[in-house]
Amino acid sequence: MIFTATSNTGNKQPGKSGRKIIMSNRKARHEFFVEDSFEAGIELFGTEVKSIRAGKINFLDSFCYVDKGELFVRGFHISPYEQGNIFNKDPLRLKRLLMHKREINRMYSYVSRDGYTLVPLSIYLKGGRVKLEIGLCKGKKLYDKRDDAAQRVMKRESERYVKERGRGE
Repeated sequence: MIFTATSNTGNKQPGKSGRKIIMSNRKARHEFFVEDSFEAGIELFGTEVKSIRAGKINFLDSFCYVDKGELFVRGFHISPYEQGNIFNKDPLRLKRLLMHKREINRMYSYVSRDGYTLVPLSIYLKGGRVKLEIGLCKGKKLYDKRDDAAQRVMKRESERYVKERGRGE
């Protein structure tokens, strides 16, 4: 009997990264400069995964930290699953993030410096698994936020101007 290798890419669309973003933290990009980003798995229970898939999460005020060589996220709220009954866990329990030891040590070396922090940027599904994008961030000052807002307004006005000029000719 001869077996042939087949690819399992028939269901995927070309150009797609295979990520389904569940929620992103836009406030983090407003409050911080994102220097680098990392992907981490999350240690979850079954009912928590079902709540995340339903979008019943809030991580706007959450942050990550390193303790004894392990990475944790605090303030990450996962609402209890409605059909979960006794299997539901505490919504604000401490969740461990899964990364390689050398990546954790590299992040810790940055965080131990003044002004750097680890902030969750987005949560998404990748290959059926829940992943968390963590940003290595440095805080913005008020004038930095004003500059960003002014640049967004200028970009919006220039795009509007180009669009109107394109129709008029």
